[in-house]
Amino acid sequence: MPPHKHQELLTGAIEHESQAHRQLLDGDRDAARAEFATAADLYRQSWEAAHARAFGRLVGMLKASVLAGDDALAEASYARSALADADPGSATANYARAIAAVIAGDDEDAVVWAARLDGAPEAFARAGAAIAALAARDEPGYAAAVREIVRDFEQRSQHLTGVAIADTALMLEVLAARRGMAAAVVGSPVLPAL
Repeated sequence: MPPHKHQELLTGAIEHESQAHRQLLDGDRDAARAEFATAADLYRQSWEAAHARAFGRLVGMLKASVLAGDDALAEASYARSALADADPGSATANYARAIAAVIAGDDEDAVVWAARLDGAPEAFARAGAAIAALAARDEPGYAAAVREIVRDFEQRSQHLTGVAIADTALMLEVLAARRGMAAAVVGSPVLPAL
């Protein structure tokens, strides 16, 4: 049986994101941005074709949009609307809500959703701590949290796209740079320069 359309779209999104990661590591930022833009579009299409709890696709859309160099405001608005009735106990939905709120500049909402990640699995909790610090404009707290995220990615043996890259930290650094708060973590093989 062929995969469902939403799965084909998700696979395509991950393939384009993987290519973008490779291009970033090779220093080809312009080509990477184009691939991220395509990935963001495919993640959104996949979300629209999937079941209502496939929140990771919204996370993928937001992350890829930010890394594409887009202001991602339209994507953030879309995600916030799509998540309006989502389970407040879902760590993935709360992560997407927190990212969307930061993109939209709604720091109060970002702190609320990031706080809900505090008891979530470790990767979500680390991202939540970084987002909360970013929203609170706590530069030392943000820098410490993003370094923890990078360390986690350095220790992973598997990555969603098959490429060893700290894409969560990259996205957060783009959002932090917009606020003049980038931690400028250097010297990690999983964190190429943007």
